Amino acid sequence: MKRFFDIKFLLIAFTLYLCCGVATYGQKKPAYVIFNAKGKKVSYRHMLRKLSKEDIILFGELHNNPISHWLQLELAQDLHPLKPLILGAEMFERDNHEVLSDYLAGNINDKALDSLARLWPNYETDYQPLVEFAKSNEIPFVATNIPRRYASLVYQKGFEGLDSLPAQEKEWIAPLPIAYDAELPGYKSMLDMVEGHDGENLPKAQAIKDATMGHFILESYEPGQLFFHLNGSYHSDNYEGILWYLRQQQPALRYATISTVSQEEVKRLENEHKKKADFIIVVPENMTKTY
Repeated sequence: MKRFFDIKFLLIAFTLYLCCGVATYGQKKPAYVIFNAKGKKVSYRHMLRKLSKEDIILFGELHNNPISHWLQLELAQDLHPLKPLILGAEMFERDNHEVLSDYLAGNINDKALDSLARLWPNYETDYQPLVEFAKSNEIPFVATNIPRRYASLVYQKGFEGLDSLPAQEKEWIAPLPIAYDAELPGYKSMLDMVEGHDGENLPKAQAIKDATMGHFILESYEPGQLFFHLNGSYHSDNYEGILWYLRQQQPALRYATISTVSQEEVKRLENEHKKKADFIIVVPENMTKTY
């Protein structure tokens, strides 16, 4: 009988060992790790608590990264009960704002939205879940980005190319003239990338996007709300881009930025990514892409 219990004990112990081993092995494959600006690991709950105290959040994504999009939805769902929420995104251009609003109000269906708005190719997988969340919870969703044809116009002719636009079309961009600081590191690095080419308007085309998104974020924001904005990380990394324009106009508001980066090793934040944002989400380099 004693031998039977000894064998039974060994079997239980071995089973527990296997279970613990599997669990431990699984934990060595995290899909993401969150760090603060200084490179210290923080929990999702800590980030959520901090973000709920802000006025405007800029979530910098990697456009084809599923973790970015999943966490955007998770954050929106978790922030919604804590503070009145308003959503906005680079992925919707300002001249499509009324179409988006009509869809949210139930005036048009998803097929009409697809035909009338210039939806990104990855809309269904990456942005539709957040739009549907906004629709089902009657949360405003703001189209903030400049129509791309006007950004192309700036790239071709500089800011001066916008002067001749009809008054109605100027309503879809930030008010002219556009403030512009060519010495901001992000814009200077763009010039470095096109050194030797006629690319002096490239950072201006980026700036008109940043200025327009900042303008419509502030135009839509109301005190007591939390504006949760989606944009490519390069539009808010290093506290530049959209955030620079926001602070020029409303320096007293509370802002928070999030950046998404990819690394081979996710357990430690590489030095080049420190201070990119208030929270940096690190995902593995081999993470599957949505496109």
